[in-house]
Amino acid sequence: MITKTANTYRSAFGGLSKSTWLLSWIMLINRSGTMVVPFMTLYLTSHEMGFTVSDAGFVFALFGAGAFTGAWLGGKLTDRFGFYPVQLFTLFGGGILFITLGQMKSYELICLFTFLLSFVNEAFRPANSTAIAFYSVPENRTRSYALNRLAINLGWAAGSALGGIIAHFDYELLFWVDGFTNIAAGFMMWLWLHPGTRKHIKHTKAQVSAAISAYKDKTYLIFIATVTVFAACFFQIFTNLPVYFKKDLHFSEPYIGMLMAINGIVIALVEMILVYKLEGRKKSMYYISTGVFLVGLSFLLLDIPVFPALVSLSMIILISLGEILSMPFMNTYWLSRSSDVNRGQYAALYTMAWSLAQTFGPWAGSVIASNSGFRVLWMSWYNLYSGSFFFP
Repeated sequence: MITKTANTYRSAFGGLSKSTWLLSWIMLINRSGTMVVPFMTLYLTSHEMGFTVSDAGFVFALFGAGAFTGAWLGGKLTDRFGFYPVQLFTLFGGGILFITLGQMKSYELICLFTFLLSFVNEAFRPANSTAIAFYSVPENRTRSYALNRLAINLGWAAGSALGGIIAHFDYELLFWVDGFTNIAAGFMMWLWLHPGTRKHIKHTKAQVSAAISAYKDKTYLIFIATVTVFAACFFQIFTNLPVYFKKDLHFSEPYIGMLMAINGIVIALVEMILVYKLEGRKKSMYYISTGVFLVGLSFLLLDIPVFPALVSLSMIILISLGEILSMPFMNTYWLSRSSDVNRGQYAALYTMAWSLAQTFGPWAGSVIASNSGFRVLWMSWYNLYSGSFFFP
């Protein structure tokens, strides 16, 4: 039994290029410092800062607005200059801006630097998505993206758990750690993945003219609209859910960090194996719809009034399973509609969907929670989720 399990893991992780692994290691280092986002709302509403939940929701709306515009520009720059320089610039720039944001105390400056930080940070994503496609082949492309997500979630688990401990003593230190991990990831990319080893392919004007624009692909635009609805609900997990855990359920920061870390641990243990077993068996949209439904169902669990610690744990596990089924195959879907010439556009639109959701999702959630309570918020998101993603 142990040997069979080991062989399954070996097969799931085998056959991926060295560059794909290097990109994932870089992402792991970068995301190990992911401490600001899950604790930003708690930081802003802490006694030291003194802002309201609605104020924090507006800051996250600006974070989403910056991410939206940054993703658009990142996709344009990736198609024009290649994925390597865009990734390198945004890693170093994001690191500097994380540290700077931590020094801001006035609400206006926090808003400004949150927008700038998210603008630079999200410009990284289309370039990174394009790089993964470049260093993989169609037969292992979904697993290559799953490996990258594995690195993100392992980093998320480590960052959330450590971030909960750090936040208990000093919220400002979170910004320093996040900044230095960004900069460390930039140095690793500069040292390990210099473009001299494999150059970005330049396309002729005829190839560029013949390629379909992602912004004119109607089927893809419908897909992007449904992803936006999904993501608007999903972002509650990182913004309003920690506040609910703290203020309504009275969980401590270390326990909240542990709950957030469980999400990354479940994904790390299960996702690559599940993608390996499922890839190619059914259409991507089948897995996406199933995963989205499970995430929606997890919000419904939060309205159960008994055993809050157990219910919260179950909710995080169910979210993780839904995420595992939906998100890797979302990447497979958008990739299937793109080519080498326009991949940056398709990656940018996919990233922009998440960024747009991050603009209004947390803010809308904070308004509902402030006016009607968190239980109404969770029921609202469940109803929206349950029918948001049954796409042909």
